[in-house]
Order: sequence, then structure tokens, then C-alpha cells
Amino acid sequence: MPDVDIEIHPRPQFRGYLARKERWACIVAHRRAGKTVACIMDLIKRAAEHQGANPRFAYIAPTYTQAKDVAWSYLKQYTAPIPGIGISESELSVTFPHNGARIRLYGSDNYDRLRGLYLDGAILDESGDQDPRAWSEVVRPALSDRGGWATFIGTPKGRNEFHKIHKLAEGDADWFSANLRASQTGLLSADELQDARKTMTTEAYAQEYECSFDAAVKGAYYGKEVAEAEADNRVCHVAQDKNADVFAAWDLGIGDMMAIWVFQIVGQEWHFLRYYENNGFGLDHYVDWIKGLPYKVHKHFLPHDAEARELQTGKSRIEFLEGREFECEVVARHNVEDGISAARLRFNRMYFDAEKCARGIDCLRMYRSEFDEKNQTLKPRPLHDWASHGADAFRCAVMGAQERKRQPATPQRSMAWVV
Repeated sequence: MPDVDIEIHPRPQFRGYLARKERWACIVAHRRAGKTVACIMDLIKRAAEHQGANPRFAYIAPTYTQAKDVAWSYLKQYTAPIPGIGISESELSVTFPHNGARIRLYGSDNYDRLRGLYLDGAILDESGDQDPRAWSEVVRPALSDRGGWATFIGTPKGRNEFHKIHKLAEGDADWFSANLRASQTGLLSADELQDARKTMTTEAYAQEYECSFDAAVKGAYYGKEVAEAEADNRVCHVAQDKNADVFAAWDLGIGDMMAIWVFQIVGQEWHFLRYYENNGFGLDHYVDWIKGLPYKVHKHFLPHDAEARELQTGKSRIEFLEGREFECEVVARHNVEDGISAARLRFNRMYFDAEKCARGIDCLRMYRSEFDEKNQTLKPRPLHDWASHGADAFRCAVMGAQERKRQPATPQRSMAWVV
């Protein structure tokens, strides 16, 4: 194969990133800074220079469709000059002819597709919108045996997992870190930025152009409430109160996803002790998890679809759980917005165990309404993604406990009634 010069002309703001020696990198960048192009260039450079056997690289976006829309045209454009480059439209991949290196696009909405693969390098674009388990359970292990590298890139959307990575990168010498604000990079003209301010809220501008992690996530239902709970030290260590009943609220989910909040109501306070979520297991798995807790759960709140009978067994899920000696109560069907409002009203009296509820807190922080990109408006319904299961179980907890409290106590009969 003849020598081929691949010319890369990066923006000055990304030259340090392309020349980095660190294994890990985090780039926080304003909109239209060119971060995706820079990372695609980096993937091409490293794939072309790799001398190992069958190198594999991945670009991972929140969804497969986003990966195709955002990065596929760039990947094809910048590899097109390479003679013999293999392009697969069906797999969204390119294969280099001289060393067999392959760059492939993925969506973290189906991160299980990456299980079992090895990777020499990975880009996680808009990682704040991705299920955190995509990194911890799949991508990070895939890098281990090859000593692979990874880059997290994105624009802030509140204090989510991407914020945690950003703070880690800022204080760790093993990480390359960059924070590119529009007021400092000079990539967008002053007139353009001024015009953007006219039609955007102060918070939205701070988030999208000035890389503020403190601006609320667009359309977030509980973002402000979670931030206030953290500021008030209500995300802390929460111990079980032995004088109060313990409840569990379930989301039976779609596609076998299950989520469970374990909580108590102590006086006027709500104490969330644990959160658990998993998929791919039968109900027995979750029964065993509940029975393995160091305390008894006195009542289980289930969503209305728990009464539906499964074709395979002929039993409903509530019948299954009651057969395992669980005391269950089906929460009445309600409007989702009413449930969210009820949860918000009580949020300032809620305490969350920081360690045992960490995943659930992330779900609440990122639970948000759908955004209509075409009309630039929020849709009147929640976005169904990785965060919605925990949020639905949380709403089940609030509505279930609320209904239970409303039920009148059974009056005691006097002797006269008996006679």
C-alpha cells in the first residue's frame, strides 16, 4: 500500500487534545465548538497509526440515530482520501486497509451490543445523556485488556455523570481536561453570541455557551429539587428508623426493566433508604433482593399494570408477589403530571441515602420531558429513557403512600352495634 498523508487541520483550541499523552480525556465545550469533528479526527489518527492486531475503536452517542446524524458524515468525509478504505453503511463503520483497524459508531441506548467486545479507544459524545452503566459496565471493561483510552465530550446538562467525570478530570494528572467557553474561545463572533442571548433564557445561554453545570437541565422535573436537597444536606447517610414501617415502591417497566425504592415515612419526613434497578431477571430475583434486606418491608406499592395476567403463567405479578408472602397494594391509575406535582410538593421533606440511592438520585436528576427539536419546545410528556424507570417507581411511592394515608381507619364497633 502506498504512503498516504492524512491532513488534519484542527482548530487551535483542540490541538492540545490531539497531541495529548494522557489515557483519559474530558472536554466540556460550548455548542458549535467543533468537538465532534476534533474527536473524529483523533479516532482516525489513532486508528491509522495503531500497530497492534485488529484495532477496534468506537464512537458512542446517546442513541444510534444521533451517532449516525452527528458523526457518520464526518467519519466518511475524512477517511475518503484513503485508498482502499472499507465503508459499511449498514454497520456505520470504516475499516483501514493497511492494519485492519476499524472505527464503528454505536448508540448507548443499546449498550449491550458492545458487551464482549474489546476496544483500543472510545469516544463518549454527550455522555451526560447516556446511561451511566454504559461506561461502567460495558465500555470501561472493554478497554482493559488492550490498555485502551477514552474521551468524554459534551455540553453541560446539570450536575450529572458528565459533571462527575469533569470534576475528576480537573483534579487528576492522569486525565487531559479542557473547558471551552464561548466567551473565551473566539470560535463564535460577538454578534452571534449577543443575538443568541436575545432569544434564550439566562440559564439556557449559560449552559449551552458558557458551559455552566449549575443551570437546570432543560425540561427536568426534579432537577431543582435534587439540587436543593444536596445543598440542604438531605442527600446523606439515612439509617432505618426501627419504629416506622418500611415500604417498597416498584416500577415493573417495559422490556423487563425493574426499579424499586425502599423508604419510610417518619413523622413529616420521607426517608429513602435504598434504590435497586436491574433487567433480564425474573421476579424471583427481586423477591430475593427484598428478602435480603436487613429489615422487613411491610407494604409493597405496585403500578396498576401489576394486575395484568401474563400469558405464560396465567398469573398477575401481584399474585406472584403475594404468593411469596408480600403484602401488596396496587396504586390507583393517575395522571403522570399529577404524580409529578405530588412528588414535588413533598420533595423538601425528603432525605436520600447518598450511597444506597445514588443510581435513583441520578434518575430523578435526569428525568425530563421530551424536547421537540423542530419547534424548540418541550412536549407535554416525559422522555422515556434510562432515567424514567426510577422516576416512575418514585412517583409510585408518593402516590401509593398518599392514597394509603387518605384511606379512613375502620371504625371500632360498640357493643350496641353488636346487639
